[in-house]
Amino acid sequence: MSDHDSPWKEALERYLPSFLSLYFPTVFASIDWSRGYEWLNTELRQIVRDAELGKRLADVLVKVWKLDGTENWLLIHIEVQGWPEIDFSQRMFVYHYRIFDCYNRRVISLAVLADDRPNWRPNRFAYDLGVCRLDFQFGVVKLLDFADRESVLQASDNPFALVTRAHLAMMRTRHDPNSRFQSKVRLIRELYERGMSRDDVLQLFRVLDWMMDLPSSFERLFKQEAEQIEREMHMPYVTSVERLAKEEGLAEGQAEGRLQGQANMLIRALTRHFGAPLPEELTARIRAAKDPALFEQWLDLIYNSPTLEDYQQRLKS
Repeated sequence: MSDHDSPWKEALERYLPSFLSLYFPTVFASIDWSRGYEWLNTELRQIVRDAELGKRLADVLVKVWKLDGTENWLLIHIEVQGWPEIDFSQRMFVYHYRIFDCYNRRVISLAVLADDRPNWRPNRFAYDLGVCRLDFQFGVVKLLDFADRESVLQASDNPFALVTRAHLAMMRTRHDPNSRFQSKVRLIRELYERGMSRDDVLQLFRVLDWMMDLPSSFERLFKQEAEQIEREMHMPYVTSVERLAKEEGLAEGQAEGRLQGQANMLIRALTRHFGAPLPEELTARIRAAKDPALFEQWLDLIYNSPTLEDYQQRLKS
């Protein structure tokens, strides 16, 4: 799954008002939601196609209308950044001015920092050359800041409150698959108990399942727990583990397709777990593997490796 196809982006596009209401309430309050909004993601890719300055979990562009009537419409550019990046502020500026230049409209740039570094909080790109100065600032929310607001998030009916809790649980349990399994089951049960629509349950299940990946032994247990919850809640429509497995190419299709799906799953799990892009050598080795049993072994190995370098050493042994 590429960065631009991540469930973060899918959730953003489905629940934009909820996203802004939780993370950027002042922006949410300034928009005339009765007029709807228009996604411009295809246009965003064209605008910045030669400015790929890094990797991220999602980036979207949306046109909205303001309540105060000062402008017919404005653009909101949103990035979800999964790990620290030296040039992140510069990229936010580049995207901002390119969007402004393309549409000649005011742009609100927002960033969600989903990394695990408490002190990494970029929110501006600036320089001063005496006669020429630049000071670009953008809105930022740090998901780690929600760690001490669990009770508030749990009481909220905002879909992104659940997404935030899943993300924080993922970071807390990075080296503890049993705790992650327990947290995942708990959140999925809560998801079913909230009385949401079928589509909402499927969408949020997908996000939670993607965020809280498990080693294969726990994944089998989770599948059983999810099916049991579905029976208890009389929701037979979600056997979502099977449905999602098919989407990922892990359950059906030709042998080569299954291998590719397993390779993609492992690469995604490694990237999320260690919080950084993988070396090309490691990616190539994973994609070249032809034994399905290797993927399970390599996936389980993640949880015994404190760093990516240690993981690569264990892989060689």
